[in-house]
Amino acid sequence: MDLDDLHIFRCVVREGGVTRAADRLHRVPSNVTTRIRQLEERLEVSLFRRQGRGLILTDAGRTLLGHAERLLQMADMAEQELRSGVVRGLLRLGSLESAAGARLPPVLSAFHARYPDVSIELQTGTTSTLLRRLERFEVEAAFVSEPFEVGNLSSVPAFDEELVLISARGTPTLRQPSDLGGQTLVAFPHGCSYRRRLMEWLAEGGASPGRILDLGSYHAIVACVAAGTGVAIVPAEVLDQAVLGTSVDRHPLPARLRRNRTHLVWSGEASAPLRALMDLLPEPTTKLAEAGEGNASLPPPLVNEPSAASTGPRSASGSQSATRSAAR
Repeated sequence: MDLDDLHIFRCVVREGGVTRAADRLHRVPSNVTTRIRQLEERLEVSLFRRQGRGLILTDAGRTLLGHAERLLQMADMAEQELRSGVVRGLLRLGSLESAAGARLPPVLSAFHARYPDVSIELQTGTTSTLLRRLERFEVEAAFVSEPFEVGNLSSVPAFDEELVLISARGTPTLRQPSDLGGQTLVAFPHGCSYRRRLMEWLAEGGASPGRILDLGSYHAIVACVAAGTGVAIVPAEVLDQAVLGTSVDRHPLPARLRRNRTHLVWSGEASAPLRALMDLLPEPTTKLAEAGEGNASLPPPLVNEPSAASTGPRSASGSQSATRSAAR
């Protein structure tokens, strides 16, 4: 299979049509159309179908896209390493908004200074959204939060977070699920790991929120809580940096809910830029300060292990140092 054909195919997918792909590739549209048709004839499948004025992938097209991304990435990696040994290229990352806003800036700043030939594209989303983007090869790696399904992903622990429950100033202390029953929960949409953990805790106590207000940013969440809309669960690091972080009351959560870990996950072999980024990640702490509980060790990561039938790499549920070394 010709790499140039795969490059043209991927460009049509990314640009959403032949005309824009032809502009990007500096070709005439008829040439792009011919190359796609020849590729379909060779594979004996249809890769696209028309929808309105655009093109969308068929099932066969989605399958080929996954293979094309890996093959083209491997070709790029080989060329880069053979030519100069300098880390260069494009690193497409996904991240939780909390990590992107509070944890990644110093890491990305150091990476930018050390590897000026690497461009980074960063997309934010909830854990489930980021895992779907990873599965569709829209990102090479993603920072996601426990709990999540490991599947065939490789993983290294990246950051430890302390979660806190927040409410409007002057709210009576919230200690147990029943204290939250009937209140409005302000949270990210479905797919947020922190929301999932809080909902499970409420269910264990036989409580449920009166309603849920879905918002797309921590700034909006903290502002709504400060205005008296309801309660929310947020990382303490994010709250420390929020404009209205001092305008809300903080309530400690149970230790098993309070402590959470963010992981960097990826599929297949890590590229040179990704390996370089992992070298800059801080070693996660083994302890978090616990108000009123001393220094309690972190519990095992809340990631769901792959089934016995899985043959892919396992996540960082064992030795952190061993997993990090293996990823490099």
